[in-house]
Amino acid sequence: MSIRLGVLISGSGTNLQAIIDRIASGTIDASIELVVSSRADAYGLMRAQAAGIQTLTMDKGFYDEEHSADRIIAAEMRSRSVDYILMAGYMRMVHAPLLDAFPNRIVNIHPALLPSFKGAHGIRDAYEYGVKIAGVTVHFADDRYDCGPIIAQRALAVEEGWTLDEFEAHIHEIEHDLYPEVVGLLVAGRVRVTAGGKVEILPT
Repeated sequence: MSIRLGVLISGSGTNLQAIIDRIASGTIDASIELVVSSRADAYGLMRAQAAGIQTLTMDKGFYDEEHSADRIIAAEMRSRSVDYILMAGYMRMVHAPLLDAFPNRIVNIHPALLPSFKGAHGIRDAYEYGVKIAGVTVHFADDRYDCGPIIAQRALAVEEGWTLDEFEAHIHEIEHDLYPEVVGLLVAGRVRVTAGGKVEILPT
């Protein structure tokens, strides 16, 4: 089955581009109906526009408080019959108006193996801590930063001598593979949140 996606961004949009490319290649049976950015200067907006995707900017100057922004985003996503919302480098927390409108249908990607190294600097924090195993997590968002049921994780063995830039490049490489794979699971209807609040990946 095909699904309709909304994407939330704040920056360069490389994960957005990875999903755009997989949709264009036919690997993922989905469409992106709207890309919302929390910043007017986010390069991801240009990526969306280049792909013919409608965009919406929700810069802080456009609303009085974050719940107002989330009400607008929820209404825009609903008007387009969006099935899932993907947070792709979205640097703002989502709140009740959006979470209630899309329960267990807002997905986030984090560049660390949660629950370790939460927050906006997960890559740098993991590198500076000297981890030997790093990785990426995709999870359903809730009303806390980098929490919510984990859908998928992929580990990375850290090699001695990597610079921070090299470490970050390897993390992003994993992100650009793992996030589209999770979208594929959503398309296939294989992702289910159990009564216990954990994610079960159903067999094909």
